[in-house]
Amino acid sequence: MGFSVSGSAAIVFAGMFIAFGILYPTVSNGFERVNDARSDAAESDLDRRNTDFEIATAEYNATDGALAITAENTGSTALSVSRTDVLVDGEYQTLYDAAVEGDGETDLWLPGESLNVSVPLGSEPDRVAVVTSHGVSRSEVV
Repeated sequence: MGFSVSGSAAIVFAGMFIAFGILYPTVSNGFERVNDARSDAAESDLDRRNTDFEIATAEYNATDGALAITAENTGSTALSVSRTDVLVDGEYQTLYDAAVEGDGETDLWLPGESLNVSVPLGSEPDRVAVVTSHGVSRSEVV
């Protein structure tokens, strides 16, 4: 074998080494991102399975023109009040007062606690739905 064969083999091996050095971090980062996404999905699924609540009462007060909703967190997951949505007759409500166990300042709705929501309305609704941040929803006839 002459120098040209040895030299070309060295160049090919050096090129393969450089290509592997560029490819490995890219594949490794992609693999880590996929694993992180799977882990996040599993954690979200676990939170969804552990989330449960019941609408204890949903009453319309004609004199105040307000719908009073009381929901009890019966699951084992702490919920966020600001990420809990209220729908009245299928319409998303943005202006309502919410308090957990009488505290209107907290954003944490812990297991065993009640969430009290007051929605000002013009007329008596037929149905109300409450949706948590984990996608769990309950509805009740008023």
